Amino acid sequence: MFMLSPAVNDGPHPFYFDALSCGERLTHGVFHRHGGVSPSPWDALNVGLAVGDDAARVAENRQRIKQALGLSALVGARQVHGDRVAVVENDPGADIDGVDALVTDVPGIGLMIQQADCQAVLLFDPVRSAVGIAHSGWRGSVANIIHKTVAAMGEAFGSEPRDMYAAVSPSLGPCCGEFVNHRQELPDAFRAFQVQENHFDFWAISRWQLEAAGIRSERISVAGICTVCDPRFFSYRRDKITGRNASVIGLRP
Repeated sequence: MFMLSPAVNDGPHPFYFDALSCGERLTHGVFHRHGGVSPSPWDALNVGLAVGDDAARVAENRQRIKQALGLSALVGARQVHGDRVAVVENDPGADIDGVDALVTDVPGIGLMIQQADCQAVLLFDPVRSAVGIAHSGWRGSVANIIHKTVAAMGEAFGSEPRDMYAAVSPSLGPCCGEFVNHRQELPDAFRAFQVQENHFDFWAISRWQLEAAGIRSERISVAGICTVCDPRFFSYRRDKITGRNASVIGLRP
């Protein structure tokens, strides 16, 4: 199940996946746009530094997220719609440039993906006490960044896919997943996930890729919320000039 955590103050309170509550050491959250300090059109919990918002406001929003999850550090990526994965061993003090996935086994470090219709795919290995998160838009799906992130956790921490849990955040749904140039942009294998003319189900594509990477079907959760349709979330397709939602996963200090 995908649920909204209860509000304890005026700050942000995230959604969470019940399936990822299997480990006491894990903390995670998928944040909607409310509970921050940014004005319109980034109102209010924008975590994006490259969308026109003031950097000080973004820093305050990120600080609120870090506090809400009880983390000592929040590490983001300067995403480029690629397939590079960074192993995070400490707090670099700034977003890591040129990567679209992050993995760590260091307690206290939260890994953050910024999104406004793209997916955040959260990964947790309770056996090796390791976490990962990937930014998967359509380009990331084509590059199969999901497989590369699962593989990176295996290489860095000895994680076995059969031990892992995975969750797909609110993102572009099949209702709004229109790709008029799909014959040029998407591989032939994706046509099995075409739900109507020019529309594709990328939630189902990610589930397929997670299963192909070795994660058990019963350990995969999909939020099933379309960010274009749901005004609680930032959406680039809907608004163009807008903020970025945060999805975060980490091990408690």
